[in-house]
Amino acid sequence: MYDISLLGGSVVEHAGGTPRRADLAITGGRIAAIGELTGAEAHTVIDVTGQLLFPGMVDAHVHADAVLTRPEVQEAMLRQGITSVVLGQDGLSFAPGSTETVAYVARYFAAVDGAPPEELANGCSVADLLGFFDRRTPLNVAYLVPLGTVRQDVLGSGSVRANDAELRTMAALVSQGLDEGAVGVSTGLEYVPGVFADLNELTALCAPAARIAAPYVSHLRSYDDGARVGMAEAADIGKATGIPLHISHYRGHAPRLVARLEECLADGLDVTFDSYPHLWANTILAMKALPATLQEGGVDVTLSRLADPAVREQLARDWFPTVEETISPSVLGFVASSRLRWAEGLTVAEAAARMGMSFGDAVCELILDSDVAVGAIVPAPSGAGESDVRELLRHPAHMGCSDGIYLGGHPHPRGWGAFAQFLGKHTRELGDWTWNEASWHLSGHPASRFGLAGRGTLAVGNVADIAVVDPELVGDRATYDEPRLLACGVNHVLVAGEPVLVDGKLTGATPGRALRRGEVGL
Repeated sequence: MYDISLLGGSVVEHAGGTPRRADLAITGGRIAAIGELTGAEAHTVIDVTGQLLFPGMVDAHVHADAVLTRPEVQEAMLRQGITSVVLGQDGLSFAPGSTETVAYVARYFAAVDGAPPEELANGCSVADLLGFFDRRTPLNVAYLVPLGTVRQDVLGSGSVRANDAELRTMAALVSQGLDEGAVGVSTGLEYVPGVFADLNELTALCAPAARIAAPYVSHLRSYDDGARVGMAEAADIGKATGIPLHISHYRGHAPRLVARLEECLADGLDVTFDSYPHLWANTILAMKALPATLQEGGVDVTLSRLADPAVREQLARDWFPTVEETISPSVLGFVASSRLRWAEGLTVAEAAARMGMSFGDAVCELILDSDVAVGAIVPAPSGAGESDVRELLRHPAHMGCSDGIYLGGHPHPRGWGAFAQFLGKHTRELGDWTWNEASWHLSGHPASRFGLAGRGTLAVGNVADIAVVDPELVGDRATYDEPRLLACGVNHVLVAGEPVLVDGKLTGATPGRALRRGEVGL
């Protein structure tokens, strides 16, 4: 007698060309049997005739640190078959941090991560954060130690270089976070304060992760020129420490990006990357529209500088002309200012026109009035197109991500449809992957990379995280105009053997676990 049996479907594996016709049974949260189970008894029988049984998908890069407890976010993920997420991205999240550090991250990254849960707002460790999420949502949570948060906690928001004692303090925080279950470390080298970290600091903070072969996950310092500068720095860190490298949301001109990857691989480095199947990106406006030096010292200092007429004049003369062409077409997805929230959904150029201001003055006004909390959906690098997206996702070092941001009145659609687009468009329609290859890129590869033991593949004894996918219907419905439309074609999802989505509806069950590196837990 099994707890649950899924009858009539086909199991999607990583090897071979096509899914294998097989039933699947679950007992005690684990896969108990795979094969012909027509006569077997189970307390619950689910008919999945004609459906594909995927291992629950792992979003390798997503910004749900403050919103994963929201049912609408859970529904958006589960309707794509996602059962596990990797948080702590881009070097900024809430742990490990003091009350002041958490407040800084919450304020600076408000348009990306949002406000912390009340339980974490007064400072938290990695253990605290993982404990908060354990069994609180339908989805599993893995976490990266964010090195920008570590830097903020020890050095603040300035460009000061860490001395040896400070480096030891920072490295101890990283080691503690890894000991408490983090699956790697992350950087956001275009954000404050990560932008001020030098190679010596990054190498020192990666050393604890390198000792346990946990990956260094990096939003590169630069993705321009085929990411030459950013990849060179990542390669230097890999060579110095031996740490596995993982590049976040790799995007742009694929031939040049692949060339950088192949250079790293030829040098013997262990390198992987994630990407989403969209051309436009999403970030905070300040990172793209303001020089890093102006943001040194924190949000209050940044805002006081923007309010200074002399600084505004200098920016108008020397800075804004260099970024206006690339930033003007960006769509405002999140504007914290109640007075200017009408600008959500407009381009920066359109908002400036309605405000009767120059590009630079409009940017300053938006950022000032929103306490820096403005999110922007940014066009693809000049000339990058669909062929670049496809070439990247076919690369063997690739794994899928959404880079989803769930805040604002006009968010990027990728949080609602990236994985559905991988399955519907790139697998069924374009044939970039077979179904089995899709399972590897979206489940097996990220589970392996981040040490999510017992997950990522359907095998007897593994944890029963399962997405039931309709191969004919699965697809992305979210658009840039209607970004919150739910995906279709995934109607049943189980986490640890417990149904969390049935007939496309949340069940209310919260079996999601805190996933600690290498630990198989139920």
